[in-house]
This record gives sequence, structure tokens and C-alpha cells, in this order.
Amino acid sequence: MSLLVKGKPAGREIVTVTPDSAGWRHVGFAAQRLTRSEHVTFNTGATEVCVVVLTGVVSVGTPEQKWGEIGARRSVFEACSPYAVYVPPRTAVSIHAHDDAEIALASAPAEGQYEARLIEPDTIARSVRGRGSNTRYVCDILPQTEPAESLLVVEVLTPAGHASSYPPHKHDVDDIPVESYLEETYYHRLNPPQGFAFQRVYTDTRDIDEALAVENHDVVMVPRGYHPVVMPHGYDGYYLNVMAGPKRAWHFKNDPAHEWMLSR
Repeated sequence: MSLLVKGKPAGREIVTVTPDSAGWRHVGFAAQRLTRSEHVTFNTGATEVCVVVLTGVVSVGTPEQKWGEIGARRSVFEACSPYAVYVPPRTAVSIHAHDDAEIALASAPAEGQYEARLIEPDTIARSVRGRGSNTRYVCDILPQTEPAESLLVVEVLTPAGHASSYPPHKHDVDDIPVESYLEETYYHRLNPPQGFAFQRVYTDTRDIDEALAVENHDVVMVPRGYHPVVMPHGYDGYYLNVMAGPKRAWHFKNDPAHEWMLSR
């Protein structure tokens, strides 16, 4: 099975990854495009869900709460954080689009420890990671310092000609604090949209070793192994990461063959 899930160029459903389709236990991901005045509903079931308003303006509601007209970005490449809504399991959710919008639905198993809440842009930490052609810009939407049972959600902007998730790192062994076991999806966007990126997923033993050409709206699944991303000249990259595992902690191990560059 390929680790690349192709995005659909038209229609509401852009891409969907479930634990069953991925062959793992924890991470679910979907991206949808909504037209003005479109209304969608779903139930979170046995999962917690983080609704990320990638672009456009929407209202999000549960039977107890409603957050009206949230969303400020016209493009994921704008230098500002998104709105998001955290929703616990066994909750009915409605989403109404006030204009053309794109939303992401990140999900993972949960028991129901936390209430639904709005995550506002000015509460989301932003940072710069790396240096030189390894510089990228990080937005921690749902980090481990914020309440959730399983989900970790982060978005990253990578300039043209830069590498990201680099040096290659992995998080596929339950050995905290050295490393934690986390499944992960990468939802890719490209600017201009006809561009492409390269992502490699590989293990130390090379039982997994895939080099993937990624286009706009594609998802790369990372069940285990290292997973660097490289942007070619002329095309900026965006990706939304969703991670989850048996323990909600992000500890990673760099590929020893490439860790030398951190000391330069």
C-alpha cells in the first residue's frame, strides 16, 4: 500500500484517511471544501476532533455551544494562525460556510475528558525552526501543552528551496523521553498550486523506503520511520500535521547519519 493519498480536485471531499484505510490505530484526517451557504453535520463518535478552519469563514456548533463566523484567512500561506475548534467524543457537530471555505478534521480515539472549546488565533504559539535553507515557520494549533486526550495538531510553512522535518526524524518507538510512538499525517498545499514537493518515508532497516512526489491537497501517511520534506525552487510548501499515539507526548529521534548538521 502506498503511503500517498491523492487529493480530489473537485467536490466537497478533498481527502480522507481513517485508521482502517491507513492500517493503524490512532490518527484520522479529512479535508473538505465547502461552498458558500453549504451546511455539513457529523458526529464525533469515539474520537475527539479538532476542526481547523484552513480558509474562509464558517460557523461551528454543537448542541451546547456555537461559534459564529470564525476564520480569517484567504490562503493557508498567509502569515497568521487559523481558528480551530476542539470537540470531544460523542458530540454532534454542525458547520455552516459563510463563503467558500476549506476545513480540516483531525481525529483520534478519546474518552471524553475535555469540553468543546474555540481555539483562537491569538492564543496559538508561532515559532521559527531551523536556519538557512532549513528554516521553516511553525504554528502549534493543538500542542501537548494544551488540553486534549490524544491529538497533536501543527501547521508548517516551508519556503521554496528549503527542507523541512529535517534533519530526518522519527517517532515510532515508545521510549519516552528519548522517543514517543506517534502516527502522523501530512496534508500538503503548494503555492503556486501547480507545484510539487518531495517527501521520503524510510526506516533504519529500509523495510519502508518510499520517495513521494506530492501535489497540492495530497496526504502522506507516516506509520513509522523518518519523513523529511523538500521544496523545489519556485514553490512554497504548507503542511498540516496530525499526530496521535498511545501517549500524548512528542519526542523524536533524529537519523544519526544526518544529525551532524545540527552542530554546524
